[in-house]
Amino acid sequence: MSAPTIALSVCALVSAGLAIWSDAKGRQRLFRLAKPLTTVLIIAVAVIAAAPVPAAYKTLILAGLGFSLLGDIALLFPEKWFTAGLGAFLIAQVFYVLAFKPGPGHRASTGLFLPFIFYGLLMFFILAPGLGKFKFPVFVYIAAITIMAGFAAGRFVDLGGTRPLLAFAGAILFLVSDSVLAFDRFARKIGPAQIIILGTYFPAQLLIALSI
Repeated sequence: MSAPTIALSVCALVSAGLAIWSDAKGRQRLFRLAKPLTTVLIIAVAVIAAAPVPAAYKTLILAGLGFSLLGDIALLFPEKWFTAGLGAFLIAQVFYVLAFKPGPGHRASTGLFLPFIFYGLLMFFILAPGLGKFKFPVFVYIAAITIMAGFAAGRFVDLGGTRPLLAFAGAILFLVSDSVLAFDRFARKIGPAQIIILGTYFPAQLLIALSI
């Protein structure tokens, strides 16, 4: 990694730590600044990365990060904008799916997808009783994020190397983060939920940005 990439990554991690700390301490003004700032710094990491082959990968990851930033801002006010935040992150997952999907001449492995399909169905089964009007959008979102993680796994198996591994690790952390968020909101409250959610979400996005 270049020196600017390392510097921005460190700044993003420091900002992430500040966001997690301020949220835990109830310092909402600081949290509402640090959370989107962290994603902006992660976007900067992706922006300065050299375009890979194919170059479209960088564009798709940047689009996913951009919609994630919109989702971050919306979820700062979950009582008002939760649906908007969910929609923004759904679009982000679609861009990540397009980035990670197999290239020409390659096919997604059914065997690799099965664990993710099983996990997604199990998660929806657990959440379903408490979803109410969110049942369909949450089902669609779970499908999108599990497909994203499955494609990231397949891409790593097909290509190998550090960058596909970073994308795969980021996808798994993203899946963990959103699973905890959904379980905490729709099933049962978890004491340290926000620490887990943000503590996996920010590294997930940073790893995906570093996969360019």
